[in-house]
Amino acid sequence: VQLQASGGGLVQAGGSLRLSCAATRSTFYINAAGWYRQAPGSQRELVASISNDDSTTYAESSKGRFTISTDNAKKTLYLQMNSLKPEDTAVYYCHADLYDASHSPRGYWGQGTQVTVSS
Repeated sequence: VQLQASGGGLVQAGGSLRLSCAATRSTFYINAAGWYRQAPGSQRELVASISNDDSTTYAESSKGRFTISTDNAKKTLYLQMNSLKPEDTAVYYCHADLYDASHSPRGYWGQGTQVTVSS
């Protein structure tokens, strides 16, 4: 496992959660990364992404409510989710291009973390 996701849970509508996704090997750094989600019966969709220069993009459904970021060391990816809605309920996956001194960036998926928003 190269990426470890955490932070999901059950929250009421209007509440907040912060998801984290950490590179498990200390020598790895995050290049570009993104958060995706998959609801039952639906395809996996991009929620937000961040590039290696920290520029960000958001899906229309998450604009103004979610914020993607990394720590200064570029080892942990975050997704701050505010004003959550029941339709945000899904399994959230992180994806990151990881690299170190010996390897070019290569994409990895985290294991997914469940977010459930009750009405």
